[in-house]
Amino acid sequence: MRFSNTELMTMAIGAGDKARFLSPPNPWVGALVVSERGVVVSEGHTQVPGESHAEIEALRRAGDGARGSTMVVTLEPCSHQGRTGPCVEAIIEAGVSRVIVGTIDPDPRVSGAGVELLKASGVDVEVGVEETAVRAQLAPYIWHRVTGRPYVVLKVASTLDGVVAMADGTSQWITGEEARRDAHVLRAQSQAVLVGAGTARSDDPALTARLGDLVVEPLRVVLGSAPKGAKMRPCLELSGDLSHVLDEIASHDVLQLLVEGGPTTASSFLEAGLVNHIVWYQSASFAGSDGTLGALKGLSTSTIAALRRGRIVSVQRVGEDIRIDVEV
Repeated sequence: MRFSNTELMTMAIGAGDKARFLSPPNPWVGALVVSERGVVVSEGHTQVPGESHAEIEALRRAGDGARGSTMVVTLEPCSHQGRTGPCVEAIIEAGVSRVIVGTIDPDPRVSGAGVELLKASGVDVEVGVEETAVRAQLAPYIWHRVTGRPYVVLKVASTLDGVVAMADGTSQWITGEEARRDAHVLRAQSQAVLVGAGTARSDDPALTARLGDLVVEPLRVVLGSAPKGAKMRPCLELSGDLSHVLDEIASHDVLQLLVEGGPTTASSFLEAGLVNHIVWYQSASFAGSDGTLGALKGLSTSTIAALRRGRIVSVQRVGEDIRIDVEV
């Protein structure tokens, strides 16, 4: 069976998913080596920083099978010397005859140069296969390379009527175990997690990502000061203009920032126009309005024309709850 280019790129995207926790601040790239007969010879994905990129992994596993083959790779191969050598040179030396690229790398050190070098060496190159899906997968990396700031994901867990805490301040747990486990995956995909000082005091969260036996520790950030002896220590304590806060966080090689703060923090980021993506978990529960805390209580909208609108990109059931993903 000969796979279409779309099917092959979908496989490469799946390979890239395997690097999601490993590779940052490098992009989580996937690559395939496909024989002239259309057989997938090997697969590779980006390793930890300082080790092999996806293309090198795929070539290493293919061995002599790379000669005359097609490489399918989600992101344009690098053409510069970084912690590792240029992938373009390795592709040319391996005798690959064709390269199919999902999207151009916005990093100014690459940004089309990799494709041009391949073409100049006689390699046939096609760009843009399943580009929308690739760019969605690599959205935090692309945003960081274009803006210099982390991609901001806002996480909310609420009742169906949008309440995040009860009149007595209790909030654990509104959503079920499966949704909380899913949120830990979201933490693990982020290089930093941020809460406000109020959440740090009231909930004393550890802000680690616990995935079975694996514990991932992102950079913990508090707006204001964390209490002495807080579980999240050591942490980065920041204050002031949120744009400057993001600039400081970016200096720590953070591609994706997960904002887990309460209504005040969430509303502040939305009001400032600094949220890229919202992950909203909702349970099939109802709190009512008397003495309860709304998820975005600090956000004020006086007229329908001023509504802040996003685009729903997915809705999925997670255990007994639902997860709604929204691009802002």
